[in-house]
Amino acid sequence: MSTSLSVRNRDPDTVQRLKRRAAAHGRSAEAEVREILRASLAGEAEPGFADLAAELRSMTAGRRHTPAEELLREARDAR
Repeated sequence: MSTSLSVRNRDPDTVQRLKRRAAAHGRSAEAEVREILRASLAGEAEPGFADLAAELRSMTAGRRHTPAEELLREARDAR
């Protein structure tokens, strides 16, 4: 999956430091940013299904939920 990320309002000093660091590692600034992101996220554990499900439940708490059978019935009736 190829994605794009734009970073706006960059400090010129930070950009210059990034370019120097990239040159020192023999990479483009873009490749250096990819490596910085990869390295910074490498130590973070991915949440498991149970954690993600609990997060979703807490985000949707108090909202009205339409049962799946109702949604299926509506979809069939719309045909």
